[in-house]
Amino acid sequence: MTKGQLQVLVENKPFLVFHIYLVEARHLKDEDSVGKSDPYVELWVQKGYKQKTSTKKGTITPQWHEKLTFEVNDDHYLHLKVLDEDVGDDDKIGATKIDLKDVYARGVVDGWYKLKALLGLKTRGEIHVVLQYTAIH
Repeated sequence: MTKGQLQVLVENKPFLVFHIYLVEARHLKDEDSVGKSDPYVELWVQKGYKQKTSTKKGTITPQWHEKLTFEVNDDHYLHLKVLDEDVGDDDKIGATKIDLKDVYARGVVDGWYKLKALLGLKTRGEIHVVLQYTAIH
């Protein structure tokens, strides 16, 4: 290479689009002292970009039936955090992470995932998620 030339290496890695279908949750721990929780879900693969579902008012068995999409180009985890919407700060109900390698291997994953408390010592309910990916070259 001579002075003034720039060499660019381009990897031919597929770009992946993940389709996440948030179906429902069950057995959520009620975080409200009065009434029932108002749950919603925050999702992210990389911390810089989060998405969230709508809030379901007054229930510990929410049904979202919402589809969200993420674009990724490496192996990552999908992080899900269920929160209770409140007037002040929202309360964390529970969280889980899903290894996307399972989705790569199987194409579609449909399952219930346990929502763990802060230290992962107790289960705070379960969330039903369907994941599918599309590779774009």
